[in-house]
Amino acid sequence: MIRLAHAIYGLLVFLLALPLWSQSGGELHFTIKSDPKTTNPLLVEDDSSEIVRYLTGGVLIRVNRKTQENQPELATSWKVTENGRRITFKLRQGIQFSDGSPFTSDDVVATITALMDPKLHSSTGDAFRAGSGKVLAQTQGKYAATVLFPQPIAGLERLFDQVAISPARMAGKADASTVLGPFMVTEQKAGEYVLLRRNPHYWKKDSAGHALPYLDAVRLYIMQNRDTELLRFRRGDIDVINNLSPDLYEQLHAQDASAARDLGPSAESEELWFNQVARSPLPEYKKAWFRSENFRRAISMSINRADLARVAFRGHATPSVGLLSPANKFWFDQSLKPQGYDPKGALELLQQDGFHKDGEVLKDKAGNAVVFSLITNSGNKPRERMGSLMQQDLAQIGIKLNFVPLDFPSIIERITRTFDYEACMLGLTNVDLDPDGQMNVWLSSSDLHQWNPAQKTPETPWEKNIDKLMHAQASTLDRNKRRAEFDKVQEIVAAENPMLYLVDKNALVAVSSRVKGADPVVLTPQTFWNVEYLSLNRN
Repeated sequence: MIRLAHAIYGLLVFLLALPLWSQSGGELHFTIKSDPKTTNPLLVEDDSSEIVRYLTGGVLIRVNRKTQENQPELATSWKVTENGRRITFKLRQGIQFSDGSPFTSDDVVATITALMDPKLHSSTGDAFRAGSGKVLAQTQGKYAATVLFPQPIAGLERLFDQVAISPARMAGKADASTVLGPFMVTEQKAGEYVLLRRNPHYWKKDSAGHALPYLDAVRLYIMQNRDTELLRFRRGDIDVINNLSPDLYEQLHAQDASAARDLGPSAESEELWFNQVARSPLPEYKKAWFRSENFRRAISMSINRADLARVAFRGHATPSVGLLSPANKFWFDQSLKPQGYDPKGALELLQQDGFHKDGEVLKDKAGNAVVFSLITNSGNKPRERMGSLMQQDLAQIGIKLNFVPLDFPSIIERITRTFDYEACMLGLTNVDLDPDGQMNVWLSSSDLHQWNPAQKTPETPWEKNIDKLMHAQASTLDRNKRRAEFDKVQEIVAAENPMLYLVDKNALVAVSSRVKGADPVVLTPQTFWNVEYLSLNRN
């Protein structure tokens, strides 16, 4: 509208535009649950690190979170050839990193080479591992680069949304202080905040020619307590909230309906898994339970998912059917049936493994009472309610569930390093709807293969089969063939229950009236996916 008016009214529009431009600048505030595990963009695995990467990383191709279509970023164009094995990028010229050094094809090649180096073991790189063989990245002059893969990779372009380009001299070792994105990390205070300041050399401009981003800085407060987060939002200390809990959403909606927004069904779910790591310090008899298909299925059958959605999420969720939400319309396997609540059937299934009731207590064939602990992050009220509800559900079949909320860093330590836990309940963030975006979960070699990560070779036949199917769907460009292969993955997961999918959540967010340009979407990061264009009123 400003451009059209400018063409007609000239000086009048210039005067009218001054107040609008005066809204730029300022420091946007929101929270993350924990300190980022890393600021190396190639080693991102946790949500906090992913947020930092999104805000600081310059990528060749960006998946637009609103349209869900690919858009050019550092690459002006790209071409996929050789049946999906080769991609060639034409790069923007005259771009600089935040330290003023020039961006060229050497930086792209060095970053891709580091990404695919097995010594780095990047989970981001897992999505590109469609088969054995070396990935070859080469320059094609100063402003063009090509990447050749040993096997075709379906949906290849979308994967580059997760690959932040670093200077060639720092590739694989870089942090988020020398970047091509809109912001750069300038200060971190453990347990308190991460401060990102405007990249003075950021290349984007708005339609009127103003340099982006509008904001001067973004401050990420480290905060686990969601009640405190909402209190500070209402006080004006925090500007946006992603993933509001249902009770806090309803509380805010009653006070300020314009700030609380229910965006409808999302691609986010809550899931539970058992520790199946062979080298974990668990007793052998518990390892046997958790590795039993019948045991995992019986636990799944004993959980009343409808109650979880109705009570724990105040109706702002639906029972999960499988590893994908039906909101993912193309990739969701329509043939899957919801897991019904069936405690009687669960007991019959457990009896096949020698479990039996001794009075009101379920015992295994060796006489061990079935007791296990479920960890999750403290301060998350829906998960705490889910834990309480599942305690009641499992008590119906004689199982004692100990529910143990922990601080988030402790959970990360247990599920990624010490493996000193029995079961865990968390949610994985889906940054893309395409199955390739989940390669770093479903490949048995991946660090995010939560129940038994980083396997040298698949330890079970069904995991081997999933590896095969994930590689197969990733190596054909025929979308219908890919869907058929990924349907099989969904069916194996539904049968084996390596992760018990519980509920699919609605996307609930909060946006302060001070934030201009906000356009919340279902995909993460919901409220600040267009951060370059956000600005703050200076009231």
